[in-house]
Amino acid sequence: MDFQLSLDAEPASSAYPAEPLPVEPDTPLRDVLALLKAQASSCVLVCREGVLEGIFTERDALRLMASGADLKTEIGQVMIPRPTTIRSDATVGDAIRTMSQGGYRRVPVIDDQGCPTGVVGVAGVVRYLVEHFPEAIYNLPPAPDQLTKEREGA
Repeated sequence: MDFQLSLDAEPASSAYPAEPLPVEPDTPLRDVLALLKAQASSCVLVCREGVLEGIFTERDALRLMASGADLKTEIGQVMIPRPTTIRSDATVGDAIRTMSQGGYRRVPVIDDQGCPTGVVGVAGVVRYLVEHFPEAIYNLPPAPDQLTKEREGA
């Protein structure tokens, strides 16, 4: 199967999505930070009754800590509301396009009811690409536009 066809045919679940880490909107920031650390996760999904309402990432945490935020603040007040998502039937190509166009490092995957089923991240996409297209990945020169002046090797 060729590269483009595979990206547009394989489900996003092939890109090693992380398990969603849901929290309620009234969860204190202190508890969210402890949860991120304990679970070694890069984001939490803020859900009310299982439905995704927002996302809070490690970058958001750094921004808040730098500004001296009150750790008693509820996560619902500092989350990114209505995050960009992909549906559970999206392809790997859809996930890559969504992440690329929005400049996102991760994108939540939701089902038809708006409940999160996973989080596709850059690391999972890279792992997918390396495992499925090793000859394309491993044979890339360090700088693809660079022309060598001399032949490499013996």
